[in-house]
Amino acid sequence: MAMAVRISEELVGEAKRFSKIEHRSLTGQIEHWARIGKCSEENPDLTYSLIKEILMGLEELEHDEKTEYQFG
Repeated sequence: MAMAVRISEELVGEAKRFSKIEHRSLTGQIEHWARIGKCSEENPDLTYSLIKEILMGLEELEHDEKTEYQFG
């Protein structure tokens, strides 16, 4: 369910810049930050890069793009 949310113009400006760098829509960038922030709060010992890899892996699983992990 989509919902309108008010956020500061400063955050919108930053999200616009990052969305261009990351090739995401403005909404996609803000959603990405929200997912990263949520995971970070739930798992304070994980690094940003590890959280990002976990989210990428979950996305791959949702799209049935799984591959066997190769150790080493």
